[in-house]
Amino acid sequence: MKQLLEKLPFYNSLTLPYHYAQAVAAGIKYQFPGRKLRIIGVTGTNGKTTTCFMIWNMLNLAGHKTGLMTTVAWGVKNLKPELGHMTTVDALTLNNRIATIKKQGAEFLVLEITSHALAEFRTLGIPIEIAVFTNLTHDHLDYHKTIEKYRAAKGKLFKKAQFSIFNADDPATKYFKKLTPNYLTYGIKNGEKRAKNLKLSVSGVKYSCGDINITTKIPGEFNVYNSLAAALVGKKLGLSKESIEQGISSLDSVEGRMNIIDEGQNFTVIVDYAHAPDALEKVFSSVKGHKGRIISVHGGAGRRDPSTRPIRGEILGKNSDIVIITEDDSRDEDPEKIAAGFIEGAEKVGKKLGKDLIKELNREKAIETALKKAKKGDLVLILGKGHEKTILRADGPHDFEDIKITQKLLKKLK
Repeated sequence: MKQLLEKLPFYNSLTLPYHYAQAVAAGIKYQFPGRKLRIIGVTGTNGKTTTCFMIWNMLNLAGHKTGLMTTVAWGVKNLKPELGHMTTVDALTLNNRIATIKKQGAEFLVLEITSHALAEFRTLGIPIEIAVFTNLTHDHLDYHKTIEKYRAAKGKLFKKAQFSIFNADDPATKYFKKLTPNYLTYGIKNGEKRAKNLKLSVSGVKYSCGDINITTKIPGEFNVYNSLAAALVGKKLGLSKESIEQGISSLDSVEGRMNIIDEGQNFTVIVDYAHAPDALEKVFSSVKGHKGRIISVHGGAGRRDPSTRPIRGEILGKNSDIVIITEDDSRDEDPEKIAAGFIEGAEKVGKKLGKDLIKELNREKAIETALKKAKKGDLVLILGKGHEKTILRADGPHDFEDIKITQKLLKKLK
């Protein structure tokens, strides 16, 4: 029934009074637990989760007990996996978890906040001390309908925050700066605080910003932005240079974000959550120095913005030697129909179905096909689901983890 209702025009607007009432009720029920913590909120299309983990790790190592709530996990020290396919959970669950985190003795909370959550009042009554903006690109337009409405939803966070940290290399920052008088900007090309002396490699990034020297163990130019945003949160909170540097450099990885899967094979395998066009572009940019062939496995979720499918297919086709189109969370939408959009885009840039473009709608078989085709020195990119523990099909959720499936298949191929 809900799936049918969601197809109605203005459905999202019609449900806003319900969401508002739920948020008020949740705050009252749990006695507005967010008011008892110092909260850092992170929003943006991409990079939110990694930035959150960097801030969380940095604060904890600096001696400040800090909670975390992200797409991947939530908790304080012993994190629990986020099993639902939702970044910022519903208001009742959100307030319940914040209360739990406070009871565990946390001083800070690092909260990943989506545009959906802001539009639906899920963070109502939760004060934000510092808000971070990573970037804004084409995504979630199935919900927001226009990029302007998507941007406006993000903007709600900065209106309520005491202080904001903006990515000056992103055009949306010009709009967000008008919403608050208290902010700091960062970037590579622009911003008050800039990353200098960049060194990018498959094992991480290095750069300097003033007297701070940052090293990450997570590759990709986008992690220059993520780590710089985290470092500036540390500076704003008064952490020492050493605490900032150590907090960021000691984070080994974030599950489902540029994870290298090594089972002794003679080619490289990376699993990443990238599923928006900009995120895919950034993954390919981070591996552009790779000498061997690139084999990509990717698919699209059902009941999500279909206009990105040909765009993503085109990005895959341009940057991969072999493209394998497969399933993602198809939900109640026909996987064949979803795949057709990706195939259209890949064919537009010269890929040929049955040759260097393959359709395999069983995700495990698609991953296995990619691994079997890989030769010494190749790179296999398994993109779209990252950390997720299930895949959503028409008959409901099924256990599925890209990382575990890939590890199993690599061991089998030895």
